[in-house]
Amino acid sequence: MAHYPKLPEEYEDDELGGGRHASLPSKEQRVLRGHEGAVLAVRFNPHGSYCLSCGKDRTIRLWNPHTGVLVKTYGGHGYEVRDAAVCRDNSKFASVGGDKPVFLWDVASGNFIRKLRGHDGTINAVRWAAEDQVLLTAGYDQCVKVWDMKSRSIDPIQVIKGFQDSVTAVVASGSSILAASVDGTVRRFDVRTGTALTDRLHHPVTGLAVTADGLCVLAACLDSCLRLLDAGSGQQLAAYTAPGYLHESVKMDCCLTPSDAYVVGSSETGEVYYWDLVDSDRVVTSFKAHCGVVTSMAMHPDGQLLLTSSVDGSVKVWGKTAGGADGDDAEAAEED
Repeated sequence: MAHYPKLPEEYEDDELGGGRHASLPSKEQRVLRGHEGAVLAVRFNPHGSYCLSCGKDRTIRLWNPHTGVLVKTYGGHGYEVRDAAVCRDNSKFASVGGDKPVFLWDVASGNFIRKLRGHDGTINAVRWAAEDQVLLTAGYDQCVKVWDMKSRSIDPIQVIKGFQDSVTAVVASGSSILAASVDGTVRRFDVRTGTALTDRLHHPVTGLAVTADGLCVLAACLDSCLRLLDAGSGQQLAAYTAPGYLHESVKMDCCLTPSDAYVVGSSETGEVYYWDLVDSDRVVTSFKAHCGVVTSMAMHPDGQLLLTSSVDGSVKVWGKTAGGADGDDAEAAEED
C-alpha cells in the first residue's frame, strides 16, 4: 500500500509577497492563535457565524472569526484532530483524527454526546449529509462509513469499500456520496440505485469540493494540479496549475467561491491561489497566506471571508478589505 501523504512539517519562513484582488477575500483581517503546533483543518459552521479549528495538539477550538474571540476549547482526543463538521442547527459537531472512534460533541456544554465505533485506523474526514440525518467518515482503512444519526447505535449502517488506499476526503451531493483516495481515484456512490462509478485520476487525491449546482467535482491532486470533473460522466473538464503552485506530498484542501466563479487552492509553500473556473489558465490572484504549508481552507457561505490554517499554528481570516473592516462595498462584490 502506498504511503499516505505525510502530515506537513514546519517550513522555513518566506518573504511576504503576492498580489491582491479587490473582489476576492485576500487581505488579512485577523489571526487566530491558540493551538500548540500545526492546525490541520478549519471549518465554518453552515451559517458562517463561527468556525472550528482542529489541531495536532489534540484539541478543537471554537472561534468567532468576525471578532477573533476564542469561545471554547474542546479536549478529549488522544491523537491529532484532522477534521470536524458542524450540523445545521449548530447544536453539535463531529470530529475525527488519529483516534479510531468518531467523537460527537455538544457545542454549548463542550461535553461528549457519544462516540461512534469507528474505523480500524486514523480517520481523515467527516461530513454531515441528508439534512443531518447521516454522518459520513473516511479513513486510512480504505473505506467510507455511513452512520444513522437518528439511531442510538454506535455502529455504521453501511461501509463503502473498493478503495485500494487511504480515503482522504468525502462529500455528499444530492443522492450521491463522493470520496477521494490516495489510490488516485474519485468514487461516486448513488444511494438510491446502489451503483458505484470510479474516475481514475492517476495521482493521489487529497481534497474534494462540489459546485453549488452539484454538476461538477473539484479534486486536489498530488501532482500540483486541481482537476474539475463532470459529476455525472467523470470527464475531466479543466485542470488548474500555476508556476510556483506546489502540492506534492501534503494533504490539503480545495474549495470554490459560492457562485462557483473561482477555484481556490493552496500551496505547500504558503500561498493561496484563485483561478477562473472557466478560463483555467488564468490565475486571478495569489497571495502569501502563511510562512508554512496551508493545510486547510474554508470559504464563508456568502463569499466575504476565507479561512486558512497552517503548520505555523495559526488560523487566518481573509477578507476583501484589510484590518477587520467588513468589506461590504458594492464594488467589492465577489461575483457580478
